Amino acid sequence: MSKIHKLIIIGSGPAGLTAGIYASRAQLEPLIVRGKEPGGQLMGTSAVENWPGNISIMGPKLMIEMEKHAKHFGSSTLDEIVTKVDFSKKPFTLWTNKETELKAKCVIIATGATPLRLGIPGESEFWGKGISTCAICDSAFYNDKKIVIVGGGDSAMEMAQFMTKFTNQITIIQIQDQLSASKAMQIPILANKDIKIIYNTAITEIKGVNEKISSIITTNKKTNATQQIELDGLFIAIGLKPQTKFLEGHLELDKYGYLSLKDHTKTSVEGVFGAGDVSDYRYRQAITAAGAGCMAALDAEKYLASLE
Repeated sequence: MSKIHKLIIIGSGPAGLTAGIYASRAQLEPLIVRGKEPGGQLMGTSAVENWPGNISIMGPKLMIEMEKHAKHFGSSTLDEIVTKVDFSKKPFTLWTNKETELKAKCVIIATGATPLRLGIPGESEFWGKGISTCAICDSAFYNDKKIVIVGGGDSAMEMAQFMTKFTNQITIIQIQDQLSASKAMQIPILANKDIKIIYNTAITEIKGVNEKISSIITTNKKTNATQQIELDGLFIAIGLKPQTKFLEGHLELDKYGYLSLKDHTKTSVEGVFGAGDVSDYRYRQAITAAGAGCMAALDAEKYLASLE
């Protein structure tokens, strides 16, 4: 019979690891199933400059330190992906991509969200062949190259700012008539003469030569004028999709697929809690995810105490 864990945390981003820190300090001996992208989105970011106590820290370093912190107090980790759940009876049962069966009295969902794709011709064909969602991962390929970043939010601005270290041929394509990023993120971008911004424009097709992206076709929303732009790399930063597919039919989700919560962390099933970007479509910050992980762990502790 499978061991029955007191608490299993699904996900290892800021929410999951903070939950692990709090839960392990409460002697809950949590198991953190690290998931498809261990460390979450911060593993693909550059310097994090809004984490309290660190004027500037690299995203991957921050996540490595957080995992060390959680393990120091007794969290254990599993390098697998939860693909199926059964919350209809207790203890809860989870299954992973390696067919591991796990049982737990309590579960925290902290699976986060992943970048959306454009869904246009050529995207799937040239994915990974000049198309990326991670500037810090692929920046070395684009020294003095022409790159296009699609999106107008904070992630797009961060990408553009980071890529100025490697090239002065940067174009941002924004489908709206203005940027949606925070003012603090916009200021350095708008002031940089090496960054060109094209508004009211959508990318409608991606073209390539010899299995490598070579150009994009754009359409102006107001004039319907089309343009072909040559480039070496395309970075997509248009939003996120919550990682909740495996929860469909088991927990209540909103119309966008985000985990629906009440009283901050409680899902539609008693004993199952949520934290971080998997339920947060508004703030989507590492610090808010960490705070939510803390709350979920505290609520899980209270729930487990009520079972005794």
